[in-house]
Amino acid sequence: MKTIHIEYFAILREQADRASESLITDAATAEALFQELQAAHGFAAPRNFKVAINDEFSVWAAELQDGDRVVFIPPVAGG
Repeated sequence: MKTIHIEYFAILREQADRASESLITDAATAEALFQELQAAHGFAAPRNFKVAINDEFSVWAAELQDGDRVVFIPPVAGG
């Protein structure tokens, strides 16, 4: 088990009803973590989402380490 710090932006912040949280998890990858959060918060499928681990863009298959900070970044429309 590891503690992962998660920050939420845009629609994910609204759906999670919080800006961040720390989670004790056995998720091995960013993808597995998102699936866990999806079940907990009802997130939509991560179409076109990006993931960043410890302030660097990463791949969904990246392995997570205890203490990592993860941000899932949904597409955002601007004007």
